[in-house]
Amino acid sequence: MMSNLINVGRVTGAHGIKGWVKIHSQTEPSENIFNYQPWYVKTAHGVKVIELLEWRNHGKGYVAQIKGIEDRNQAEAFCPVVIAIEKNSLPNLEKNDFYWFDLEGCRVISAFDDVKTDLGLVSRIMPTGANDVLVVVGDDQSVDLGERLIPYVLGQFVINVNIEEKIIDVDWDPTF
Repeated sequence: MMSNLINVGRVTGAHGIKGWVKIHSQTEPSENIFNYQPWYVKTAHGVKVIELLEWRNHGKGYVAQIKGIEDRNQAEAFCPVVIAIEKNSLPNLEKNDFYWFDLEGCRVISAFDDVKTDLGLVSRIMPTGANDVLVVVGDDQSVDLGERLIPYVLGQFVINVNIEEKIIDVDWDPTF
């Protein structure tokens, strides 16, 4: 079951004296993190299920109260942790749509100047504000072991995404 978990955010620190914690969401829109229950937190002692009692907006982020955490000391000892959910708790998507986590592990093939070049595997997606960026890391099958940052701009740099075959076709100069 643990391989069925995907990261959706983090508990980053304590808030106040009553055990509330700060929440950083990696969902879009960000408040969707609260729609997915239960939460699994990845701690130094393994993965644990937590129950959320309540949450609210706070500044540019969120704060929440977790069952069993009743004071600031407990909250500080709990943080920081990664929040994960089960993949099957996400809504089903339309055909040809996918989640960002589906791109992780995809092989990236460049067709720059009509020459096919294996650039490696997507290790993660990096949000930048303007557009998200594929972080591609070379492996023993790729042209080199380098890391490349490829803007996820469909039609310009990203030509095709085949989730079933785990292949992303890009138009990207392999020397970058």
